[in-house]
Amino acid sequence: MPVQMELSRILIREMADIQIIELSEIGGERTFPIVIGLPEAFAIERRLKGIEIPRPQTHDLLASTIKYLGAELQEIHINDLNEGTFFAQLRLNHEGQVVEIDSRPSDAIALGISEGVPIFVAEHVLDQIEAEKGDEPPFEIDIEEDESDW
Repeated sequence: MPVQMELSRILIREMADIQIIELSEIGGERTFPIVIGLPEAFAIERRLKGIEIPRPQTHDLLASTIKYLGAELQEIHINDLNEGTFFAQLRLNHEGQVVEIDSRPSDAIALGISEGVPIFVAEHVLDQIEAEKGDEPPFEIDIEEDESDW
């Protein structure tokens, strides 16, 4: 059964190669980071803060297209983890039918965050994260600069 999570933190470091979002279990204690690109980090941050821009970016274009075609984004599902790479799906409702579209988690979250779309993570993904934590040293990053919390 998928576990509902929420975006708890976004770490943006313009001078670093990696940006990080952290998801936290709603009503639980599990958390984990996902490494994302700078454009996705900025898109998520902009949408969280409700910052309007004069021209639509890719996530805005996709949101408009989904709406124009009569569908609605219902859920984001992070459904797999393979060799350190997370996989996700957008779950849309189109005329009463569920439509699943493969996505990167960062794009899915950037698309759904401003609408409050729930994020779910497959239990086997959380189990795999926990198992891998014991195999490797913890992921560390200096978060003194450019940190945004929600």
